[in-house]
Amino acid sequence: MEILIDIISIICLIGGLFFLFVGALGLLRLPDVYNRLHATTKCDTLGAGLLLLSLALQSSAAVGVRLGLLIIFILITNPTAAHVIARSAYKTGRRPIVSRGNTDD
Repeated sequence: MEILIDIISIICLIGGLFFLFVGALGLLRLPDVYNRLHATTKCDTLGAGLLLLSLALQSSAAVGVRLGLLIIFILITNPTAAHVIARSAYKTGRRPIVSRGNTDD
């Protein structure tokens, strides 16, 4: 049973690191604040959740409960903060960059 928990924990750890890396890459590569917020919010929420789940699987029950509460806190606050940032960007006049797509007609 211990080996199964270790395998699940390693899979969550690798998945969390992957999503955090993709979120950081999206933050660097995407053109405007709205696209960057979308990439980082989705990837960071999932990445941090998977990393904390991996830690919770490897810790005691008391620490696992605290990490579970931290996962719930991140699931609530991260999208809320992104919404506030996007709303303030929109109200200050920032408009999304619209891609024209392929113009080779």
